[in-house]
Amino acid sequence: MGKWRQRFLENRTAGLSELPRSGAPRRIGDEQVQAVITATLESKPDNATHWSTRAMAQRCGLSRQAVSRIWRAFGLKPHRSESFTLSTDPLFVEKVRDVVGLYLDPPGNALVLCVDEKTQVQALERSQPVLPLRPGRPERRTHDYYRHGTLALFAALDVATGQVISATKPKHRAKEFLGFLRQIERNVPAGLDVHLILDNYATHKTAAVEDWLAKRPRWKLHFTPIHSSWLNQVERCFARITQERIRRGDFRSVAELARAIQEYIALHNQNPRPFRWTASADLILGKVKTICNELL
Repeated sequence: MGKWRQRFLENRTAGLSELPRSGAPRRIGDEQVQAVITATLESKPDNATHWSTRAMAQRCGLSRQAVSRIWRAFGLKPHRSESFTLSTDPLFVEKVRDVVGLYLDPPGNALVLCVDEKTQVQALERSQPVLPLRPGRPERRTHDYYRHGTLALFAALDVATGQVISATKPKHRAKEFLGFLRQIERNVPAGLDVHLILDNYATHKTAAVEDWLAKRPRWKLHFTPIHSSWLNQVERCFARITQERIRRGDFRSVAELARAIQEYIALHNQNPRPFRWTASADLILGKVKTICNELL
């Protein structure tokens, strides 16, 4: 502490800054750094879709390690790519505000359910037995398999509680969807309004479905915008089922697959936890606007 007091007395606050340290002199100038950044952002290699550290090093006459340090310093990751889809729905803004409003400020004396079907779920059996997990070795399975048919998983996620109403059916026609609506009707108390959030799939808008809903005024439908399935929380539920139960499963029949799915959902419903939605409609629309501005 005595050293710092003395430096302050001699040079005031300027004496408290770090002094130049010894070390190897800098060998890469600002012009070379700028050349790497410009080439990364404004060009592509002749024989590839994106730059690698090796290709950029050959282009700029630097080492791969130097290129990697420059990219890391400026947050450049040419090896990564993300996808996006812009909805063409003319009522995109209104639908986003409607659905997000149900998440953030649900109506009283009502149940908000996210409804959808996961179609073409395959019952796959591996051609060889799965080799189990061992110390230092992951679980292993063959890449080839036998197909034993498909099913459709219908699900309704209670936004408030995380409870899931589900059914597995051989097909996903309007007939099956209407049967699932009747199942929901049997599981919802008569005194509550029912708000359904669902996508624009054709089976959701058939005459039979509309006639059934017309006789039940407590049911209210809220459609997500076209190409905006991410707005439906039940898609996250489907992703969990796929990741935790289906993808690495081994099923010798459709019945065995259906039983595994229903057992998973039954176990989930013993201690359900809702998803926590935090994005406001303004935040979502602001991100969409940013992408639109970049496309102009």
